[in-house]
Amino acid sequence: MRTSVFFWVIATTLVLILVTATASMGFPFNWVFYLTVAGQLMLVYMVYRVLTDGYTTEKTFEDFYEDRPLDR
Repeated sequence: MRTSVFFWVIATTLVLILVTATASMGFPFNWVFYLTVAGQLMLVYMVYRVLTDGYTTEKTFEDFYEDRPLDR
Protein backbone atom coordinates (compact mmCIF):
# COMPACT_ATOMS: atom_id res chain seq x y z
CA MET A 1 0.00 0.00 0.00
CA ARG A 2 1.37 3.36 -1.02
CA THR A 3 1.53 6.00 1.70
CA SER A 4 -0.17 9.29 0.91
CA VAL A 5 1.84 12.51 0.67
CA PHE A 6 -0.47 14.05 3.24
CA PHE A 7 0.67 11.47 5.79
CA TRP A 8 4.27 12.63 5.43
CA VAL A 9 3.30 16.30 5.68
CA ILE A 10 1.29 15.70 8.86
CA ALA A 11 3.85 13.32 10.43
CA THR A 12 6.77 15.67 9.75
CA THR A 13 4.86 18.63 11.13
CA LEU A 14 4.01 16.73 14.31
CA VAL A 15 7.61 15.57 14.82
CA LEU A 16 8.97 19.09 14.42
CA ILE A 17 6.36 20.47 16.82
CA LEU A 18 7.39 17.72 19.24
CA VAL A 19 11.02 18.88 18.92
CA THR A 20 9.97 22.37 19.94
CA ALA A 21 7.94 21.07 22.89
CA THR A 22 10.69 18.77 24.17
CA ALA A 23 13.33 21.48 23.87
CA SER A 24 11.20 23.98 25.78
CA MET A 25 10.31 21.50 28.55
CA GLY A 26 13.92 20.70 29.33
CA PHE A 27 14.17 17.14 28.04
CA PRO A 28 17.66 15.63 27.91
CA PHE A 29 19.81 16.93 25.09
CA ASN A 30 20.26 13.54 23.41
CA TRP A 31 16.46 13.07 23.04
CA VAL A 32 16.06 16.51 21.50
CA PHE A 33 19.09 15.99 19.25
CA TYR A 34 17.94 12.63 17.85
CA LEU A 35 14.40 13.89 17.41
CA THR A 36 15.78 16.91 15.52
CA VAL A 37 17.86 14.69 13.23
CA ALA A 38 14.84 12.47 12.58
CA GLY A 39 12.72 15.54 11.84
CA GLN A 40 15.27 16.88 9.38
CA LEU A 41 15.45 13.54 7.57
CA MET A 42 11.66 13.38 7.45
CA LEU A 43 11.57 16.94 6.08
CA VAL A 44 13.92 16.08 3.22
CA TYR A 45 11.92 12.94 2.40
CA MET A 46 8.64 14.87 2.62
CA VAL A 47 9.86 17.49 0.15
CA TYR A 48 10.99 14.72 -2.22
CA ARG A 49 7.60 12.98 -1.98
CA VAL A 50 5.67 16.21 -2.55
CA LEU A 51 7.76 17.18 -5.57
CA THR A 52 7.60 13.74 -7.19
CA ASP A 53 3.90 13.12 -6.51
CA GLY A 54 1.87 12.63 -9.68
CA TYR A 55 -0.85 15.11 -8.70
CA THR A 56 -2.50 16.81 -11.66
CA THR A 57 -5.37 19.25 -11.95
CA GLU A 58 -7.55 20.71 -14.67
CA LYS A 59 -7.45 24.20 -13.17
CA THR A 60 -5.54 27.02 -14.81
CA PHE A 61 -4.62 30.55 -13.76
CA GLU A 62 -7.79 31.75 -15.44
CA ASP A 63 -9.80 29.89 -12.76
CA PHE A 64 -8.43 32.32 -10.13
CA TYR A 65 -8.68 30.97 -6.56
CA GLU A 66 -10.78 27.96 -5.65
CA ASP A 67 -12.39 29.69 -2.67
CA ARG A 68 -13.37 32.71 -4.77
CA PRO A 69 -14.20 31.60 -8.31
CA LEU A 70 -14.72 34.10 -11.08
CA ASP A 71 -18.22 34.41 -12.50
CA ARG A 72 -18.15 33.65 -16.19
